[in-house]
Amino acid sequence: VQLQASGGGLVQPGGSLTLSCAASGLTLNRPAIGWFRQAPGKEREGVSCISSLNEIVHYADSVKGRFTISIDKAKNTVYLQMNDLRPEDTAVYYCAIDLGHSSSYYLFHSSPANWGQGTLVTVSS
Repeated sequence: VQLQASGGGLVQPGGSLTLSCAASGLTLNRPAIGWFRQAPGKEREGVSCISSLNEIVHYADSVKGRFTISIDKAKNTVYLQMNDLRPEDTAVYYCAIDLGHSSSYYLFHSSPANWGQGTLVTVSS
């Protein structure tokens, strides 16, 4: 299983970015997959997860209403649309997958075993 994250960059406050996570070596039709982030000097935290089985989503309170997670099963890819970005959103964003569970809530609150490489998002003027 490989997860390839992309789409990070530098954006001004209030701006938007879309992250992509392309999965290979599996089919996204059952496991939960999602995004986590780690800011400098802080612990890693969950951002948003989605079940590829039923597309139920879960978000951190800090991003609700601003971020949208979605899945394109034909492309085996998960996206994170990030709007109204704030300096506190600055972090390395990682995608992760739980091959043993379909629940987005479970993935969000667990420590998944399979991770992609990170992509840096910097929100600054």
